[in-house]
Amino acid sequence: MPTSQPDASGPSEDRATPDDLLHTRTGTEVSPEDLVLASGKDITPTNLEWARRKLAAEGPAALEKLLP
Repeated sequence: MPTSQPDASGPSEDRATPDDLLHTRTGTEVSPEDLVLASGKDITPTNLEWARRKLAAEGPAALEKLLP
């Protein structure tokens, strides 16, 4: 009896995001929302304020510190 295989062409929860999609690029603007999401937190007013302060202190490098 054949076993069913998940459709390889669709998105999978088990597949990792490729590195080139995780890294920021020089010259791109980093938003507080980007920083919150990269940290694995929910977008809430408190977390957005944390991200604004972190971006003000560290600039776009704040995002690079969170990503591999």
